[in-house]
Amino acid sequence: MAQIAIHHNPFHLHQNVDLFEPRIGQTVRGWLDERGIVEFSKPTLCLVDGEPVLRKDWALAVITKDTVVSFIALPQGGGGGGKILRTVLTIAVMVAAPYAGAALAGTLGVTSAIGTSLLTAGIALAGSALVNALIPPPMPSSAISNYNATSPSPTYSLQAQGNQARLGEPIPVVYGRHVVYPDFGATPYAEFVNNDQFLFQLHVIGQGEYDLEAIRIEDTPISSFAEIEYEIISPGGNVTLFDTDVVTAPEIAGQELLSTGDGGDWIGPFVANPSETQTTLLALDMILPKGLYYANDSGGLNSRTASWDVEARLIDDDGVALGSWFNLGSESITDNTNTAIRKTYKYTVPAGRYEVRAIRTNAKDMSARAGSDLNWNALKAHLAHDDDFGNVTLLAMKMRATDNLSQRSSRMVNCIVTRKLPIWDSVTGWSEPQATRSIAWACADILKSNYGAKLEDSRIDLQALVALDAIWTARGDTFNGVFDRKLTVWDALSQVARCGRAVAFLQGGLVRFVRDEPKTLPVALFSPRNIVKGSFKIDYVMPGEDTADSVTVEFFNEKTWKPDEVTVSLPDSSVEQPATVSLFGSTDKTHAIREGLYMAAANRYRRRMVSFKTELEGLIPTYGDLIAISHDMPRWGEAGDMVAYDYPYLDLSESVSFSEGNSHYIVLRKKDGSVSGPWLVTAGTNQRQVMLGEELDFTPYTGSKQERTHFSFGIGEDWAVLARVTAIKPRGDLIEIASVVENPLVHTADI
Repeated sequence: MAQIAIHHNPFHLHQNVDLFEPRIGQTVRGWLDERGIVEFSKPTLCLVDGEPVLRKDWALAVITKDTVVSFIALPQGGGGGGKILRTVLTIAVMVAAPYAGAALAGTLGVTSAIGTSLLTAGIALAGSALVNALIPPPMPSSAISNYNATSPSPTYSLQAQGNQARLGEPIPVVYGRHVVYPDFGATPYAEFVNNDQFLFQLHVIGQGEYDLEAIRIEDTPISSFAEIEYEIISPGGNVTLFDTDVVTAPEIAGQELLSTGDGGDWIGPFVANPSETQTTLLALDMILPKGLYYANDSGGLNSRTASWDVEARLIDDDGVALGSWFNLGSESITDNTNTAIRKTYKYTVPAGRYEVRAIRTNAKDMSARAGSDLNWNALKAHLAHDDDFGNVTLLAMKMRATDNLSQRSSRMVNCIVTRKLPIWDSVTGWSEPQATRSIAWACADILKSNYGAKLEDSRIDLQALVALDAIWTARGDTFNGVFDRKLTVWDALSQVARCGRAVAFLQGGLVRFVRDEPKTLPVALFSPRNIVKGSFKIDYVMPGEDTADSVTVEFFNEKTWKPDEVTVSLPDSSVEQPATVSLFGSTDKTHAIREGLYMAAANRYRRRMVSFKTELEGLIPTYGDLIAISHDMPRWGEAGDMVAYDYPYLDLSESVSFSEGNSHYIVLRKKDGSVSGPWLVTAGTNQRQVMLGEELDFTPYTGSKQERTHFSFGIGEDWAVLARVTAIKPRGDLIEIASVVENPLVHTADI
């Protein structure tokens, strides 16, 4: 079905878009004239089936039944012509992605909305690779700390490092081994016991289970603080160290209590707990800041007494009293000390919402020699609540305030943790969660978990993850990162897979993975026999003044738990113009160096982009697959059909040329599209015949009832070029394949 789309937001093509169904046979200009659109109000790009069309050609572009026309308003303003050019080129490549993704999803049997969107993201990514090669976009100084969340990351932002309540932000998810500054899971509060102040803090380490390697205050192990008790609560467990849901009335700020004889009155009432909550325990902090004494003439301290009453009254959610005042307690302290006295008084009450007031009941000693001030320092309510915090790991801490533990340091609690994840086996299935730094099982968790895509096992290529896990383990590649901001499942999955030099994509309703690694056997052979005439294109990305000669990799160093970077280059390159990239999830310098060398090699050796159209056999390869391309235009081998086979002779449809002193090989395409060979051959009795050195592993077809067996011929390895597929796009009855010519040096640069 033909479709015309007018996009008003070039950065989010799926948003603010108007869709229309044009008449078959009319031109693009004719459709615009029908709607009275002489010109767009903003500079607008027109693409017909993904190809840009100039305004002068709009009257020539005829809409057929499968035509997709896109009008995209280009962004205005910006920081210089270079940035505008880069944005325009990126949009030009990305604009066809939503439609190509949907079409490819349908071809592969993907019908769900999430499936189509994931596939679209993959195609957009593949398209962007060419633009990035031509005009490398500048990277932020540290993408690791460039979090655009409402609250900065307490782990990656050095300015915000520490414990905080990040309201409205997601509960962190940690993979691998990493330091975390856990968020508060409840509002911290304090109590006084035997004149000591105790601080109660509940921290959320993250979703899921963790192995805690160390708990620290800044850089000091918690074992150095004898005044700290802690409890680790696994998912589904209960906090037993203290009450977690305690609210403090903000109105109480150390008001002094005076008796009526001293001109005082009731202080309050103050509401103890918010609307729609109930408390069963009220707590008041009382402080005598000067102590309680009278300095006698002999230099000693005589005793003095302070007494007071506390009353409460039940109220409803609107603050209307539901009963009379009743006495919570009549308290009294007698002492002879000039040290501040601090005590917390707790009162059990029936479940409800309360307001509280207090008054001193004895006279204050006004003498300059006396200390008998009485201050109401805090009102707290312990709320009735459900102890189930869900699938999160918690850290409860009870800290006694001393000279060894300041108010600031109490907010610098951090942990070194390793995530526990189930591991899949083809025989035994999923294991119990175990500590792991595996890239594979982090990817699986993102796809399976309730905070991820919630996919069934049948939607994930688990066998591929098992195979990749073995490779990553042997190489020492791991993912160690903290996701503590809002992002899509696909973004998280892409970042994790990138640490393993891999990419995820959707095919046939299955989330699959492919790693950029050496491949020797092409899955398909393409030649002028199955490449649509006129569709073959080669783009040579030539190096220029702005081409990077080295790579600076930013990573988070596990030795210091601080951002770090390392600059690498190929042996014969300088380091005068490095490109900066951020490898989120890498905490090992050796890993960062390996990936930097790989990227530098890819930047140098992968600069030939090949695209062509073919028929349905274009669906044989998939993203990342190795294909063989033979074509006479760039002199990549000689190709044709087989017309007869009588071992050892192969009769060919086209003449082939032999050169003295060289070994010549022929490769054949089987019926299923796969490749047979290369086979060593020598010259036959004429230019259209070759002689095999050994029997073929299949019987080639040379008849006329179906397509004959294709061949590709050349000297040594020059019978074709090998390329990696970067995109597959349906174009009506045809398939367009985009690829980059492979070079084995890309995979040996980091050895």
